[in-house]
Amino acid sequence: MSAPSSEDAVVLIGRKPTMNYVLATTMPLTEGRKVILKARGRAISKAVDVAEVVRRRFIKDAVIESVNIGTEEGRVGQDGRPRNVSTIEITIAPKKSAKKK
Repeated sequence: MSAPSSEDAVVLIGRKPTMNYVLATTMPLTEGRKVILKARGRAISKAVDVAEVVRRRFIKDAVIESVNIGTEEGRVGQDGRPRNVSTIEITIAPKKSAKKK
């Protein structure tokens, strides 16, 4: 997993409506920047939805560059054991412009 560059936009997916995140993702993509969608737990499905809506309806030439999954050790639960929380990072990039001949 590579570290995001200063030019990459990071969108943290949470409880807001899906279209809010779609808008936050399309803006940097139209500027030619990569976007990294980050989500944890139940928000993972929303992150996948955002990536697909952006790619299929708004920026058809956007490319899913990578998908990284993992697990974070979270807070201690009521039983005293640490909880594990699943995570996902989806990197979306604008299509590379073709070289002129």
